[in-house]
Amino acid sequence: MTAMPICFCSACMKPRPRPLFLLGIDDPHIHDLAADLAKPCVMINCHDAGMRLPSVAPDHRLIGQFAARYLFEMGHQAIMNVMCLRRYTMELRLLGIKQAWRARNLSFAESRDLIDVANFSARDTEEKVGEWLDQRGDGPLPTAFLVGGDFMAAGTIAALQKRGLRVPQDISVMSIDGFNLAAIQDVPLTAVHVPRDELGVEAVHLLQQRLIRPDAPHGALLLHGTLAVRDSVRRIRAGNRRTAVEAKGLYDD
Repeated sequence: MTAMPICFCSACMKPRPRPLFLLGIDDPHIHDLAADLAKPCVMINCHDAGMRLPSVAPDHRLIGQFAARYLFEMGHQAIMNVMCLRRYTMELRLLGIKQAWRARNLSFAESRDLIDVANFSARDTEEKVGEWLDQRGDGPLPTAFLVGGDFMAAGTIAALQKRGLRVPQDISVMSIDGFNLAAIQDVPLTAVHVPRDELGVEAVHLLQQRLIRPDAPHGALLLHGTLAVRDSVRRIRAGNRRTAVEAKGLYDD
C-alpha cells in the first residue's frame, strides 16, 4: 500500500467519526477506501468511477465549449489551443472545445490546432509556444490563442511579445481560469472563470443533504463558469452563428 492510502486511513480511523471531503484526488484506491468507510463523503473536482460517492465539480466540458464558442462569435476562426492534459478534467475541456469546432462545421486536428504543454507553468508554456511560433516562420498565424490557465496565458503572451506580436492588436489571447492573474504583462485578460469558492459552498450543502438523507441516490453536481470580458480579445469581424457546411460526407457524390 502506498503512502497516500496509509495516511488517508490513519486520518479516517480517528475515534470521532467525521465527514470527508476529497479534493482533486483521482486515485481510485482512495475512492474505494472512502466508500468502504461508510462515512459521509463528498468529492470536489474529481469523481468516483464506481458511482458510490456524490461529487461537485466545474462542468469542464461545457466551460471549454463556451470559451471556444466565444472566440468564434468574436470572429476568430484560426484558433490555437494551448493546454496541459495531465488531468482528465483538461481532457474534458478539450472535448468541449472540439464540440464547439464541430458545431461550426469545422474539423479539429490536434496536430494542427493544439499545443500540448507538459505542465501549467508560464515558463514551459512560453518555451513551447515560442518554439511553435518560430517553426511557423513567415507562415500564417492564428488570430487567437485559447489557453488552459492563467499562468499558461502569461507564458503565451510573453512568447508573443518577445516576437513583436501585440495582444490583442495582432493576436488575441483568452484564458480558462481567470483567478490567478487578472492582468498579464499589462494586458487585462479575458477569461472564463472556473468556479472555485462555489465548489466549497456546494460541497457543504451536498454533505448536509447526505447527513439528512444518507440513503438518497448519489449524483454529480456540475457548476458553470463565468465569462469575464477584459481587453485581451478583440473582435475581428461580426461573428456568424456558424461557418459554411462541410461538403464532404454530407451528401452522396
